[in-house]
Order: sequence, then C-alpha cells, then structure tokens
Amino acid sequence: MPLVRIHVFKGRSVDELQTLLDVAHDVVVEAFGIPRRDRYQILEEHEKSHLQVLDTGLGMDRSERFVLVEIISRVRSRTMKLVLYETLARSFRIECGIDPSDVMVSIVENSDEDWSFGMGRAQFVTGELTASRTD
Repeated sequence: MPLVRIHVFKGRSVDELQTLLDVAHDVVVEAFGIPRRDRYQILEEHEKSHLQVLDTGLGMDRSERFVLVEIISRVRSRTMKLVLYETLARSFRIECGIDPSDVMVSIVENSDEDWSFGMGRAQFVTGELTASRTD
C-alpha cells in the first residue's frame, strides 16, 4: 500500500509517463514485496521554473529528464530501501533511458492509523485490512 508520487518536468509523451509509472510500480512490488494490485500512484508534471533540483554537492548534473520519486509507506528495512534505490535507478536507466544521476527518491514512513482507503475508516486499525493482505 505504498503511495508513490512521481514528479517530472513537463514535456514527456503519454507513453513515457506510463512507462515511468509501470517501472516504479514493478520496482516497489519487487523491493517491498507487496501485492501487484496495491498500486497507488500520482504523477505530477511541473514547469521547469517550478521544480528546483540541485545536486546537493555530490557533483551530479541534473537534466530535463530528472525524476523525483516520493514514497509514503509503512516502515521498511534498510535493506529493502537500498534495494529499492538501486533497482529503481537501474530500471529507469534500462526502461526509460534516464541517467541514474537524474533519479532522486525520498521515502516517508508512517503507520497503520495514517491510512484510510475510503468509507471514513482506518482499515488497518479496524481490522478490515491486515499487513499480510497488503504488504
């Protein structure tokens, strides 16, 4: 049940955007071991002046192909996160032609009471959903 938000600069084709979404989902499924049907994604396109992404002193040049991936999820192990970072950068390079220096990822962790999938209830808290059924 991770919520994945992808930020890109405007100008990509519909097919490119769909590939980004599909690749990101495949990687999250693999790295976090979640069911394939747990797909919650938001893709946002930004004007170049609305997305400021410097290299944080690491000597990386960002291009117009830059992708920022935000993942909101329950707590994951360090190993799972490291696998996700590496696999996402590699998969975006292979499937989308995006240089790994143009892939930035941020994971925000939360807990069961932070999710409502509808009906005004926190389904993990009420027992309607369990971790084993979602991830």
